[in-house]
Amino acid sequence: MTADSAHAAAAAQPRCPAHAARIPLHGAEFSQDPARFYADLREHGPVAKVELAPGVPASLVTDYSAALTVLRDPISFPRDPHHWQRSLPPTASMIAAMAFQPLCLIVDDSAHARLRGAMSDGLDRVDPTLLRASVERSADLLIDEFIGAGRAELLADYAAVLPTLVLAQLYGASAGLGKRLMAGAVRAKNRSPHRTAVDLHESVSELVAYKRARRGTDVTSAMLDHPAELTDEEVVDQLTALGYGVEPLQNWITNSLRLLLSDERFAGAVSGSVVVEDVLTEVLWADPPIANHAPMFPVRDVEVQGVPLPAHQPVLISFAAANTDPELAVGQERAGNRAHLAFGAGPHSCPAQAPARVIATVGIERLLDRLPDLELAVPADRLTWRPGPYHRALAGLPVRFTAVGARSTSDRSTPRAPEPDTVHLPRPTARPTPSESDGEETGPAWWQSLTRWWRDR
Repeated sequence: MTADSAHAAAAAQPRCPAHAARIPLHGAEFSQDPARFYADLREHGPVAKVELAPGVPASLVTDYSAALTVLRDPISFPRDPHHWQRSLPPTASMIAAMAFQPLCLIVDDSAHARLRGAMSDGLDRVDPTLLRASVERSADLLIDEFIGAGRAELLADYAAVLPTLVLAQLYGASAGLGKRLMAGAVRAKNRSPHRTAVDLHESVSELVAYKRARRGTDVTSAMLDHPAELTDEEVVDQLTALGYGVEPLQNWITNSLRLLLSDERFAGAVSGSVVVEDVLTEVLWADPPIANHAPMFPVRDVEVQGVPLPAHQPVLISFAAANTDPELAVGQERAGNRAHLAFGAGPHSCPAQAPARVIATVGIERLLDRLPDLELAVPADRLTWRPGPYHRALAGLPVRFTAVGARSTSDRSTPRAPEPDTVHLPRPTARPTPSESDGEETGPAWWQSLTRWWRDR
């Protein structure tokens, strides 16, 4: 079904006036060819009527300049969904993805400044050099498991696990908690989003309780020590929100690998002739992992570029459509250009952009270094995309390469990465590290424990 026929079919269904003539963003047709739908949506002006799920209407901003206007105006377009949420039945599928949570990405005003400040300050203190070393070592741990097979499923075996393994170190997790977080990442593809979120929240709650008594040099401890004086539950909520970023990050990695391995513009990239960061930036412009989101709920009827928007009804930003707005195409160079909206804009933009870029860049570079003849195992047009209105996510990424014997890190000619139990922040004065205070597995022991568990799982 084409975008035009899908639109016609949607309009032909008997619906109440609020749902009339809405273009559906759910189903396989949209996920396989969203560009056709975005082209159709643009015919309706800078903001179009869409359906996020059967019976769930919304307005979608597809124009770049209009998107910036909305994202930068939290007064007219607050994030609080309480009024809208009360209008939906308890079983509505959209509640889980758009419901209120006390997160810095959702709350507004002084509450936002307080929570956002604590999270941003904690992330800003991460040493990018040590983070890069951590990603390299994490990548090697995962690559060692399939390098001898000559084939791999890079979504399940690599991209879905790498961000979680690094995140466990950013959090300052013990080896035991690191194992549970990794196991949750492996299970997430076959479990409900709600159950996965509950598991993550429970694990982070345990971590925060542990760190409250035994500080370390990690993001969790930095947030607990922040002048904003967050409660334990507030720290848990913000770290859980950071964990929600694992899925967009894995999709950014797989979307970039797909582009790099299938687009003739990047032929020879595996041998180093193309900068990986340019490929990552191209994906953020053309195929962002979060395609449509940032729900906002105007408290009164408003207009955006002449389009009326009703009070209390969701207004979403199409990052994918705005980034590919034809008005931006003339004379625009994407390489090195970070004016895209893939991380949002305004006060609620993503606070973890810098570490996410390091994880994605180093994760792909390490993979290409170790598997220089990496190629897709199926034609690119046979890859399938997971349905859903919010993400741009492959269902899998099978690849093949020349099988080689897995080597330990110490056997490689490339520099050996440090062996941290966490990605360290500047050490606080006169405060013991976890290894000094409680005997938890740290350094090489952390990695040895994770390696044994990963190989025996």
